[in-house]
Amino acid sequence: MISIKENNNNVKEFNLLYDKVGWGHWDENISQKALDNTFYSVTVYDNEKVIGYGRIIGDTICFLYIQDIMVIPEYQSNKIGTMIMNKLLDKINDIKKENPSLKVYVGASKNKEHFYEKFGFVKRVDANLGYGMILK
Repeated sequence: MISIKENNNNVKEFNLLYDKVGWGHWDENISQKALDNTFYSVTVYDNEKVIGYGRIIGDTICFLYIQDIMVIPEYQSNKIGTMIMNKLLDKINDIKKENPSLKVYVGASKNKEHFYEKFGFVKRVDANLGYGMILK
């Protein structure tokens, strides 16, 4: 049975998912600090097995970032990612009641942009905002 738990930031599950989706993982202390600074998250389980995760980070009122949307490969293409995004967007829509000008960003993995476009996200350049950038 598929279930969702909110704000269940388990560092071992987080790192396991990072590994399973091919991103490697962080040192547990680093992952724990990241999770401690997470504003909101959802974890998806199939019975007791962790199969997906997503979180929101940011200042909680002006700028939010959807981060770490992860679904283990054997569950991909089964709408688990969509379930995660819908739950995160529900939280974001609650915040928009207080600040309708809230800016929400997502850093899509390469070639995954189409997934986020289904939820209304556009490429920054298409919104006349220039390219998103990252400090290396």
